Amino acid sequence: LKPTLDSVNTLGGSASVEEIDEKVTEILQLSPEILEAKYPRSGAPIFLDRISWARSYLKIAGLLNNATRGVWVITEAGRDALELSPAELKRRVADAFNEYNLQYQKRKKEKPKAISEANPADVEIYLSTWEHRLLSVLKSMKADAFERLCQRIMRENGFVRIEVTGRPNDGGIDGIGILRMNLVSFQVLFQAKRWSSTVGPSVVRDFRGAMVGRADKGLIITTGAFTSEARKEATRDGAPAIDLVDGESLCQLIKDLKLGIHVRTLEEVEVDKAFFDRV
Repeated sequence: LKPTLDSVNTLGGSASVEEIDEKVTEILQLSPEILEAKYPRSGAPIFLDRISWARSYLKIAGLLNNATRGVWVITEAGRDALELSPAELKRRVADAFNEYNLQYQKRKKEKPKAISEANPADVEIYLSTWEHRLLSVLKSMKADAFERLCQRIMRENGFVRIEVTGRPNDGGIDGIGILRMNLVSFQVLFQAKRWSSTVGPSVVRDFRGAMVGRADKGLIITTGAFTSEARKEATRDGAPAIDLVDGESLCQLIKDLKLGIHVRTLEEVEVDKAFFDRV
C-alpha cells in the first residue's frame, strides 16, 4: 500500500499503471524470483496483482482516484496519508474497506466479510471495486462474444470495416480494422485475448512479426496486464509501435462508452480552482 501511494506522489501526483508498476518495483528492489512468481491456479503474476489490489484499496479509502482513463491521481487525503507508517496506512485502508464492504452488503443483504479474512489473491470478487467485478465478467465470456465486444469498442472509437480473422499460426492476429482520423486512415491489426496472466514481450514480438508489411499499426487488447518488458518492446526504437490496452484500461473504455455499465449517481459539473492551484 505505502510504496504504491508513494510512487504516485513521487511521479508528480499522477501516474499511469505502467509508471506505478515500475516505480514500486524500483522502491522495493525485489529479486527476479519474486517479480516472476505466479499464482499456481491462474498463472497471473503475484507482484503485479498485489499492486493492482493496492490501487483498488487505496481508491476505496479515498487516497487515490482514477477518474481519468488509465491515470491514477493522489487525492488531498492521500497527500495527508504520506506521513503515515505502513502499519497506520494499512489500518486506515482496512477501516475504509470494512465500511465500504458493510454498506455494500447492506444493499445486497449479505453477511459482511472483514478485510482481515480476505486474501488479495482470492478475495470474493463482489467485495472489490467495479473494475474487478467487470473483469470477472469479461473473463467468463465466450471467446467469440469477447471478440464481438472488442469490435464494438473499436467501432465506438472510430474504427470501420472491422473483420475478425483468427487464423491459426498467424502470430496471434485476431482481426483487422480501419481507423478513420479526419482526412487520413490507418490499417490496424489487432489481438483480443481474455487472459488472466500477464502478456510478456515475446507475445508483442510475435505479433509485430506477423503484422510487418500487412498493416500500419498494431493493437493488443487483454483482460490481463502487460509486463514492463512487454511495454518497452511495444515502443522499442526502430520497430513499428504497437498500442496496448490492459484490463484496467479496457474497463475504463467500457465505462466511458456505457456498455453494460450503469452509473447510478447524477453528475454535477463544477470548476475546482483549488485543483489548478495545486498542479
